[in-house]
Amino acid sequence: MPPARAPGGARPASPCGFPPALRRWLPLLAWLPRYSAQWLRMDVIAGLSVALTVLPQALAYAEVAGLPPQYGLYSAFMGCFVYFFLGTSRDVTLGPTAIMSLLVSFYTFHEPAYAVLLAFLSGCIQLAMGFLRLGFLLDFVSCPVIKGFTSAAAVTIGVGQVKNLLGLRDIPRQFFLQVYHIFLRIGDTRVGDAVLGLACMALLLSLKLMRNRTPPARPGMPLGVRLSLGLVWTVTTARNALVVSFAALMAYSFEVTGSQPFVLTGHTAGGLPPVQLPPFSVTTANGTVSFAEMVQGMGAGLAVVPLVGLLESVAVAKAFASQSSYRIDTNQELLAIGEPPAGWASSSL
Repeated sequence: MPPARAPGGARPASPCGFPPALRRWLPLLAWLPRYSAQWLRMDVIAGLSVALTVLPQALAYAEVAGLPPQYGLYSAFMGCFVYFFLGTSRDVTLGPTAIMSLLVSFYTFHEPAYAVLLAFLSGCIQLAMGFLRLGFLLDFVSCPVIKGFTSAAAVTIGVGQVKNLLGLRDIPRQFFLQVYHIFLRIGDTRVGDAVLGLACMALLLSLKLMRNRTPPARPGMPLGVRLSLGLVWTVTTARNALVVSFAALMAYSFEVTGSQPFVLTGHTAGGLPPVQLPPFSVTTANGTVSFAEMVQGMGAGLAVVPLVGLLESVAVAKAFASQSSYRIDTNQELLAIGEPPAGWASSSL
């Protein structure tokens, strides 16, 4: 039955002091008052690990999208701040992905202005779906579809990283052509990149196995043993951040000595872009491309990109939610996912 009404006909506030409607729009208000300081250490390690992993990943996905590397960094952090307030999943971080990068590359002709406008319009479409409470449409996506989608994404991401692992350049972005050219040009493998990549993979796997086999520290153990186990736990939990830092230090060391056996990202523009409206027209050598012409050029991307973005994010959120026995609000996810592209696009050029 619905909660009893307070005098005057108004619904009572929630136990945390916030009205239910406000908690529904800002899920942060529901979990933050119950946050435990004991979780802070784990969250700091997780945040550091994810951040240092996302940095090279965002640069790589910008390359996949055919955009300057700084655009991958812009899109990597903007969504996190918004999702902190609006998201309902404990395990999702918003940012560029392999599939979305491929779609952006296909529909924006490797032009930053088109990419920013596509991100803005996609965010507006997703926001409109959220305000119209159309999240129930995503409930009709079955578990086999979600599993197949996430598996296909894993295969696409894995194959897409092989060329970088081997240091191969100018490999086509299409999946089957990518596989064909990797085998065709396997003899052009750069030894430095391959050794560094395989060493990082072996180190990550070793730290993960060590993490699974390290016993937890117990109060009855000697202080030295507990400190040792705590150090091992911290190192193995933050393994992604440590490996990324190790690889960056290796590349920098070779750069200082004047010998560089690795393929580096190159110069990345510093600073943040000014906050302004996305480009609704573009001036080229052949004249000015109007907003209508830009939209017409992107064509089906205006439908494909927002829908695939929603499906990809919600599928991952549902997968984690089912493992951890909690539920996500699909309508709220539409708002949380729709806000970052619209906001990022307004400050990217």
